[in-house]
Amino acid sequence: MKIKPMLFLCCFATLSVCAQQPTVSIEVDAGRQKGALKPIWAWFGYDEPNYTYMKDGRKLLSELAALSPVPVYVRAHNLMNTGDGTAALKWGSTNMYTEDKDGNPIYSWNIVDSIFDTYINRKMKPLAQIGFMPEALSTNPTPYRHYWKPGVNYKEICTGWAYPPKDYDKWEELIFQWVTHCIQRYGKKEVESWYWELWNEADGYYLMVEDKVKVYCKMYDYASAAVKRALPTAKMGGPHATGGAGEFMRKFIVHCLTEKNEATGKIGAPIDFLAFHAKGYPKFIDNRVRMGMSNQLKDVNRHLKIISSFPELKNIPVIIGESDPEGCAACGMKTDPQNAYRNGTMYSSYTAASIPRILDLDEQYGTNIIGAVNWSFEFENQPWFYGFRELATNGVDKPVLNVFRMLGMMTGNRVEVSGNMAYNAKTIIDSGVRGAATDVNALASRDKKSMGVMLWNYHDEDVAGNTAEVELLLKNIPARKATLHHYRIDQEHSNSYEVWKKMGSPQSPTEQQYAELEKAGQLQLLSAPEKISIQNGALKMNIQLPRQGVSFIRLTY
Repeated sequence: MKIKPMLFLCCFATLSVCAQQPTVSIEVDAGRQKGALKPIWAWFGYDEPNYTYMKDGRKLLSELAALSPVPVYVRAHNLMNTGDGTAALKWGSTNMYTEDKDGNPIYSWNIVDSIFDTYINRKMKPLAQIGFMPEALSTNPTPYRHYWKPGVNYKEICTGWAYPPKDYDKWEELIFQWVTHCIQRYGKKEVESWYWELWNEADGYYLMVEDKVKVYCKMYDYASAAVKRALPTAKMGGPHATGGAGEFMRKFIVHCLTEKNEATGKIGAPIDFLAFHAKGYPKFIDNRVRMGMSNQLKDVNRHLKIISSFPELKNIPVIIGESDPEGCAACGMKTDPQNAYRNGTMYSSYTAASIPRILDLDEQYGTNIIGAVNWSFEFENQPWFYGFRELATNGVDKPVLNVFRMLGMMTGNRVEVSGNMAYNAKTIIDSGVRGAATDVNALASRDKKSMGVMLWNYHDEDVAGNTAEVELLLKNIPARKATLHHYRIDQEHSNSYEVWKKMGSPQSPTEQQYAELEKAGQLQLLSAPEKISIQNGALKMNIQLPRQGVSFIRLTY
């Protein structure tokens, strides 16, 4: 089929049930480049480190490694906990530190090596978390392990692992020995490419002390001293504060720049990157989910404003250590109905719409976000589509994972996008995506041999709604001929959840059903690839994009 200047691409499966909203005109100018498009999406994390080397964990990590042209960073909690390595919700252990009857340290690296080996074998890299407290070092070790489950008060996770060390010297030596062991096992050059961090959300439940800032800063002094003693060129940072903890971030920065170091006695502590969390706030209202992207972007805005106020930190790497629509990955939709968005296209369209706005805020403040950790992985041996915040269920990919596959095809420089779009980062911070119009917008990139445009149609209200008529104009394409691929995530494409429901929602799929689900979980083309001619560097396309749909247009030349 010969392509004419105006290309019509429609999702006919949705047209019969979706009315039209006003046409959205989007212009992508490949000649107006905005600097390198930083792959901040190539970062993932989860609470349960022992899932890493289990069957579905290994499978998913292989898929995550394959979708990105750059190394994927992985952050996991509970890497230092005492225990036998049994996996459980919001729990994990490696037993790296115990003591003999005389109080002498016993180091064991077998389990943590199994975790890091799984990453390194896939050319992934740890965002290595120094946490949490081994039982023998905890100031309040009993009870040590929690047995939390969905529906139970979240505070019940706060047991002996969440306390500071009773002996800072032993704790520092443990960290030194761990980093030294990693250098011996993986090599100095490899470990230099990792990021080492202390703890998680010390301003919240994860550090059980009264003066959280003072204790965390003391812990940071000793932890950073240990890491730098083992490897002076290692990258060390923190504090992984919650989204609302702006003052915690500010006080941590002031400590690292100007205050006495409790471990060295000198002024200041090494800080190679800063980290905070940003979460949305969905609610279940009138028997449906209403998302809260505004909350997540407010968290980003709050912390970037603080970080950018310190001229000494110009260009310091910033990592959003957890960047998600809400806070508890292991809280399913049966106990937390507001989390019903997670299985289908609400999660994928939210993710597509939020990541570019984070990039916009980064550009606005002149900061240097290098990673936004999507805190979702998988949960082994759990019910199908239970409503966990996860990328795959029982080895089958959910729609949200396909957004990351789209992003993984975006390389080179970000290019300018303009048009009559209804929302930007500021309007979403101010009032969310709650207006009559849906959020229809794009993120675009180009390199020497390709262009990529990701389009989304998002709204905070999880209801059926309008199909958007998108008039897309690509300008200054540096080629006369190209191959066009159009990928889609919607109710009919790249959506294992809808296929599973049509099967009757089986909890024990047959081998044939599993194969069908596995295929449905992959990123799918809306139409066959086509060879096209480009006239005067321009290509016009008319795209009908259903609500909660995400399209990815890729030109290769």
